[in-house]
Amino acid sequence: MEIEVMVADESHAKFAQEICDEVYISAQERGTGIAKRTPEYVIEKMKAGKAVIAIAEDGRFAGFSYIETWGGKQYVANSGLIVAHPFRGVGLAKRIKEQIFLLSRRKFPQAKIFSITTGAAVMKMNYELGFRPVPFSELTNDPEFWKGCQGCRNFQILEKNSYRMCLCTGLLYDPKEHIAINRMEVRIAQ
Repeated sequence: MEIEVMVADESHAKFAQEICDEVYISAQERGTGIAKRTPEYVIEKMKAGKAVIAIAEDGRFAGFSYIETWGGKQYVANSGLIVAHPFRGVGLAKRIKEQIFLLSRRKFPQAKIFSITTGAAVMKMNYELGFRPVPFSELTNDPEFWKGCQGCRNFQILEKNSYRMCLCTGLLYDPKEHIAINRMEVRIAQ
């Protein structure tokens, strides 16, 4: 089955609740924390052209990720990467990750891009794109970003450690450390 990965737009709003449900269920299955997002938040990202969605040829939602800027657009977070259960194990997460990374670079070419995760697969994908593990002190110090972690089951750990460490690993891509970017293309829905 063909799956198209593209920049999401308003026409994809119908998948917002399903995306939120999939993120929540997956976090429960893995026993890890997750910053909860509302369907309204997901729709806002779609309307702003700050999300990537994967749609199967039969019209089913297959995967999603979004970006958010922090610290006066000095930082871009790649967040919410999810692949729907029926589409796992076919390399879709990597395709989505590549597209959200390219969207981040296109929209905010000078920004540092970061991701926080507990997942080894996401860490590996980030590493392959040029991210490196960093302490949280190298990520945005924007308090609004860290408020997003309040819905995570591990938030007390982060708070107890004064926002310097948690169970997640911080990963950072600094464009100043990279001379060339792979020439992959971001597809825009038409």
